[in-house]
Amino acid sequence: MNETATEIKPIEQKAESISVFGYELIREELLHDLLGDDTAEILYWAGKRLARKYPLESLSEIIDFFQEASWGNLTIIKETKNELELELSSPIIKERCKKNNHCTFQLEAGFIAQQIELQLSVICETFEHPNKKRGNVQYTVKWDKKDKLDY
Repeated sequence: MNETATEIKPIEQKAESISVFGYELIREELLHDLLGDDTAEILYWAGKRLARKYPLESLSEIIDFFQEASWGNLTIIKETKNELELELSSPIIKERCKKNNHCTFQLEAGFIAQQIELQLSVICETFEHPNKKRGNVQYTVKWDKKDKLDY
């Protein structure tokens, strides 16, 4: 049985710090060793799968999910009728950008694409734009209202 994101409750809420080293071991070393040159593409599709497993009903719920998952602070930069620009930032992202020139944020990109796709019922694609200098990631989500999905 799949639980929705709002049904998953942490046993105990307390302030915890996440080790950048531990996070990087998994995210930048282990996953790349396991997935090889296809890491970015596989992470994008894994993000889409996670989004289908934990569907959210609004952009504010996506923002809250990112906080709960410790993925970072997701903010809306600009929204038009066929495009959404978002920014993701956190101390961990800043460190990843500083230490690793090849870090990818495709898991999050896939998650965003699928959530917006589910919410708008149109095919969506998300493009990541890491900003190494500022230590954050910008995402551009694009869709065409003519590419409707029939769920």
